[in-house]
Amino acid sequence: MREEELHRLLTVAAEDVRPSRPAVAGWERARRVRRARRAAGAAAVAVALLTGGTAVALRPTDPPPPATATPGPTHSAPPVQRPPAELSYPGDPLGRLGDPVSATLSDRPVRRALALYQPIDRDTGAESPIRVLGDDGLVRELDVVTPARTRDADGNEAVPLKTGSLSPDGRTAAFAQTGQVIVVDLTTAAVRRFPLPGYLEHALWSYDRLLVGDDDTTYEVDPDTGASRQIPVSPWNVVVPDPGGRPDLLLELGGPPEGLMLHRVATDERGRGQDRVPVGTSVLPPAHRVDEFYGRGWLRGERLARAGWISAGNTSGLEGVAVLDARTGAVTHLLDLGRDVWKGCCEVLGWDGEGAVLLRHNPGGLLRWRPETGEVTGVTRDLYGAVSLAAR
Repeated sequence: MREEELHRLLTVAAEDVRPSRPAVAGWERARRVRRARRAAGAAAVAVALLTGGTAVALRPTDPPPPATATPGPTHSAPPVQRPPAELSYPGDPLGRLGDPVSATLSDRPVRRALALYQPIDRDTGAESPIRVLGDDGLVRELDVVTPARTRDADGNEAVPLKTGSLSPDGRTAAFAQTGQVIVVDLTTAAVRRFPLPGYLEHALWSYDRLLVGDDDTTYEVDPDTGASRQIPVSPWNVVVPDPGGRPDLLLELGGPPEGLMLHRVATDERGRGQDRVPVGTSVLPPAHRVDEFYGRGWLRGERLARAGWISAGNTSGLEGVAVLDARTGAVTHLLDLGRDVWKGCCEVLGWDGEGAVLLRHNPGGLLRWRPETGEVTGVTRDLYGAVSLAAR
């Protein structure tokens, strides 16, 4: 090799990589420069070896091309969703709620209950004894106490099992009664009764405390001692909190049509909170809105689910379930269940451990809805009556 050729190659070896094109062109340019650098180095070594009387052939290997990441498909469900015409039933432990009773609670207390169920006859409206589905898959009859129907000051009655009756850990059940609240330890079958004034109709769990209320008063009750105090939340609109959330903060969701509000309420000595935000529907398609909420609202993380009556365009009175951002009050997802269902058919029963909403349907079904994907599947059919679920 002549001296001028060696000089040219060594000059190329020192060249900077300055891509003037996008990344792919830059990579090719850099690869060419690296290849030239290797050739220059090989030529210099060859000259040195030839000077010593030994010839060695060197051939550099091209570097492999860079790995390019191919983005996977993204799944984005629309904000307004509808269940399929034909539901699939992939199987679920809650599907055993309709199984026959195999034991009494007094004979076989549970380690943890998955759900409580009170059957109601479709023809007569008469209710049967409350059943307890344990995590062993067996259905027991609640035989240690028979709660009476709840009633208000006007004499209206309802079955004693409420959607919030079962504690999140599945170990305790509570039943509001006129003038008292009944607390049952499902792991021992022990029963405690605590006196409280009023026509009590509501019972739900707030962390390790009970919230019990009549038409306009809510009591916070210690389920072990019966110690109680009034707290400034609506018994109708208070949301069942996330078991892992803040015990000093509750949410209310409700209000009249055109005035739906989300309200944070401090339950410690500071008293009632002040941050109140309107329910927003800006992410929904035009003319979709929530007109009124019913049933109990349920919080999981920063998401809040509650059933309601909705409108789409000029059609109102549709059944639906809304999921809201609990920080802003914005409706992020809406399940449109239409009008060909029973009025008030679709009360929310809570969330499962995978972020799906569990709700009643028309009127004996139990559905699972995943708002992020839009998937709606069936859990069980022909489950007529009241149901309360533990946190899952």
